[in-house]
Amino acid sequence: MLGSQIELPVGDGVLSGLDFGGEGTTGVLLVHGSGHNAAVWTDVASRLVDRCHLVAVDLRGHGHSAPVSSTPEQYWRDLADVVAALEWDRPVLVGHSTGGYAVTAATAAGLVDAAALCVVDGMVLDDRDTAALAQAPWQGPEAAERLREMFRYGWRAGEQQMHAYVEQCVREAGTDWLNAGARPELVREVIRRTFLRRADGLWERRPTIEEIATVSAPDPHAVIYPSVDVYAHVRCPITFLLPDRGFYAQRRDEVQAVVDAAPGRELIEIAANHNVPMTQPADLATVIGELVRRHP
Repeated sequence: MLGSQIELPVGDGVLSGLDFGGEGTTGVLLVHGSGHNAAVWTDVASRLVDRCHLVAVDLRGHGHSAPVSSTPEQYWRDLADVVAALEWDRPVLVGHSTGGYAVTAATAAGLVDAAALCVVDGMVLDDRDTAALAQAPWQGPEAAERLREMFRYGWRAGEQQMHAYVEQCVREAGTDWLNAGARPELVREVIRRTFLRRADGLWERRPTIEEIATVSAPDPHAVIYPSVDVYAHVRCPITFLLPDRGFYAQRRDEVQAVVDAAPGRELIEIAANHNVPMTQPADLATVIGELVRRHP
């Protein structure tokens, strides 16, 4: 099942997304991680349409969303405009990886009145000084070159080149560290959606290196910052989903400390790699479905 294309106005343009429809009164906003797009949620949404209304958004600089970031906060501040455009009251917000921080930050800043959050391998666990040191390398040329080599971010290709690359990714998915276990057609849909046609007729692989550099340089003096203190500003329930082969698997005790710091929080551990929405959609759908049941 592939959702219907939807346009969502934000302050300086329009974001693209997929409206998967669904029954029930609860709205569920699905927010992807860096390098992904709305299509990653297809297999998760297909398991939930009998109990809630699901929409996935392409963050700025990703997928089919034309606007790019000029500040490091725009991509998560956009979520307030997205929820307003959908006319949703107290939605459930689900974010994977960078999207996990996005839904956390939008809620912590008071921009979205969320009924509950589901953060999928997208925690922020360092204090501000440590987080700033971790972010710094993303501004350098070495990181940029590594991202180009690994993912071809910012690559501009002709149509045949683009299609050939998509099919290469599908063929290699079974042994790829990120996509192993994902349905091949889903890999095709997601990779294809990472390309946006430019005015010159070429297809650009998104996000660009510039987009990543912008969102990786938050203001250290900002109230809402990608560090562990952000959770003190979140009042709604949070479910943290921790895959045993994910980015934060070795920091379980730190995640548990965040859970124990406030009521209404829970930690759920699953057997999966980082790319939970694509490789373990049934398990993730079960977790989201339970949140919808508890927060209709």
